[in-house]
Formats: sequence, structure tokens, C-alpha cells
Amino acid sequence: MASAISPSRPSDFRWLKTVDEAYTAMLAAIDSARSSIRFETYIYQASPIGELFRDAFVRACQRGVHVKVLIDALGSLMLSEAFWAPLTQAGAEFRWFNPLHLNCLGFRNHRKLLACDDRVAFLGGFNIGPEYQGDGVAKGWRDLGLQVPGTMAKELAASFDVLFGLAHYRHQRFIRLRKSKNRKLSATPDGQLLFSAPGRGKNYLAAALLGDIRQARHVRIISGYFLPTRPFRRALLRLARQGGEVQLLLAGKSDVPLAQMASHRLYQGFLRAGIAIYEYQPQILHSKLFIFDDIVYAGSANLDHRSLTINYELLARLQDPAVVAEAKDIFQQALAHSRQIEAKTWRASRTFWSKLKERWAFFLLSRADPYVTRLQWPSF
Repeated sequence: MASAISPSRPSDFRWLKTVDEAYTAMLAAIDSARSSIRFETYIYQASPIGELFRDAFVRACQRGVHVKVLIDALGSLMLSEAFWAPLTQAGAEFRWFNPLHLNCLGFRNHRKLLACDDRVAFLGGFNIGPEYQGDGVAKGWRDLGLQVPGTMAKELAASFDVLFGLAHYRHQRFIRLRKSKNRKLSATPDGQLLFSAPGRGKNYLAAALLGDIRQARHVRIISGYFLPTRPFRRALLRLARQGGEVQLLLAGKSDVPLAQMASHRLYQGFLRAGIAIYEYQPQILHSKLFIFDDIVYAGSANLDHRSLTINYELLARLQDPAVVAEAKDIFQQALAHSRQIEAKTWRASRTFWSKLKERWAFFLLSRADPYVTRLQWPSF
């Protein structure tokens, strides 16, 4: 994908390399906000850290800041609406995204976003809960985020407002046949923002990723949940067979064993083609980082079927040299805590039973889940 982006100052961006670092920066931004706060996430847990964020939102309301909070109803299934009573009583607006209904369970808002005053925004993989806290090595999940400047914050805030308005929207019949207005690309002076959503029409997020892979010679991917669609698999295999470098850093420990088993279904073919696969060892891997030569992506999307074709997701696409250089350092730091999968060892370790489980997991997540989700529609 061609780009006419003018490079930003390195200080305009800040990589958030651990969950603790991200939470600290986000809470500071909330406490500094003077006009507006927009916050959305997939998982939010009633917990000490959840209360810390809620109380920061309440304080913002008390000093006159307009606060809006959007939480996915399925991702935060165990969170009671009563948890938000202090916030709504303080004057904030709270909504569940896509309240639970059997006929539209599949369409989820997987985005993670905090935008303050149209001045600064935070995106990445961070949910809010105690198990995520730590440095991702000694404690807590390995995750990654990015603080972005005002030019992007304004666009992200506008995208939040659209989803906030759609929070209670019932997805229409045959959504897979309807053109989505929420799939789009927004160009800013500091980079591009890519938004995905269910529906028909050009998928800018998937198209940008696939286009950059096809033009790259060096690909580095960190994805906690890795189950790319067929065009992505073909592009990665083609690059490796043509002498390009492909490094995949995937989960050695996962909170979704079914997703990990499905990923394992791909290992043997990738290893045979010369793709290097590593598994992160110390903690659960939840990071999303894609580096294609001198282009980097960060945001909420995994490289799997749900993120690429079904969920509401967002990614930032950046070419700032300093940002890309630091992203490459982040990849190398994670690689130091990972174990490389060797082709011979992997092949020898696969039993009939393990291969059968991997095939079923792959079928369920790559075929059955997308098919069933796209068939869903309201009964009224």
C-alpha cells in the first residue's frame, strides 16, 4: 500500500511495553483530561484495577469532563451493570455494546481505546483485569499498546462515537450481504487508521495487511491468537519460499487452548516452507504487533479469522522510522523469552490424537465460527 505520510516526531508516539506501563499512562491521561474522555474495551472486570479506572472516570465527571464508556456485553459477561452505578450517578454515559441476544452473539466489539480531549489516545491489546497486570515476564500477560498524538486521537474519538451510537443496534438480516459503512481507512499526518467491521464491502484492514505482506521481504509477527485466512497463509508461504524472512512469535501459553490447537494445525506446513516459528514462554501472550519491512501495525486485531473478517477492530499503520525501530527492538526483546520450534522435533512430537484435535479446532474456528456468525440475524 502506497503512503504519503509525513514522518512524525519520535515524541508524538510512545510504545507501552507492559500492562503496568499502559495502565499508569492511561490513568494519568484520565486524571489530566479537561473536556472529554472516551473509553472502550472488550473485557472489563470488577476488581481493584477496575475500580481504580472507574474511580478515575468518576473524578473526571466531578470536574466537568464529559465521559463515555463502552463495554462489550459478551466480553464482559460477568460484569454487573451495578458496578457502573457510581459512574452514571456522576453524570457519565455508559453503554453495553451489542447486548446479549441469541441471534446476534457473534458480532463483538474487540477494540481497546482510550481517547482524552482529542489530544491523546491509547490503543492496543489491553483489557482491564488483575490477571493482566505485570511486566509479562515475571507476572501478568505479555501485551503491547501505543500512545498516539492528537491527529490520530481525533479520528479515533470520531470512530468511538459511531460505535457508541450503534451500541444497541440490532444487526440486520443477512449482514454478510450488506455493505458496511464502518469498514474504512482514515489517513492522518502521522499515519493511517484502519477500522474493520462485519458486513460486505472493501475490508481496508485486511487489504492493507495483505498488501504489505506481499510487498515485504522481512516479516515479523507477534500474535497471541494466530489463525490467518487462506490469502494470508499463501502470502506468508510464498514469501518464505522466495527467500524472504518470516518470523512468527506465537503463544506458548494461552487462555484459549482451542485457538492454540488451531494454530498448531499450521505449523508443519509453515516450518517446511522455511518460516521461523517461536513460542513465548514466561506468560500468556496477548500482544498484537506486525512489522513488514519498515511498516508497523499496532492495535486490537489478532491475525485470525475473527479479527480479520467479523469483529469490530482497529489498527494503526505507521512508518515513522523511530517508531518502527523501537517496534523491532520490542520484537527482539520478546524473542529472547521464546523457544524456537524445530521442524524435526515438531513433526516427531505430533501424535494421531494431537493431530485430530488440531484439525477439529482448526475447523471450528476457521470454518464453523465464521459461517455461523454470518448467518445470524434478529428474529424480529
